[in-house]
Amino acid sequence: MESHEIKIHTEYIKLQDLLKFAGAVETGGDAKLIIQEGRVSVNGEPCAMRGKKLRPGDRAVIDNETELVVT
Repeated sequence: MESHEIKIHTEYIKLQDLLKFAGAVETGGDAKLIIQEGRVSVNGEPCAMRGKKLRPGDRAVIDNETELVVT
């Protein structure tokens, strides 16, 4: 599995913004689509909330292939 650390300088980042910031998707529409399709999990649980707040230490996994670790 490919893993990337994403450093944020705020208290949290929304899931859809994390996907865009990390380059996993090109647009917010793409992020919305893959989240609604159930292709994203947060901290090991499927997540369908694109506005989910992720804080340092949280992990998002896309299609069981790409892991984004918030630091």
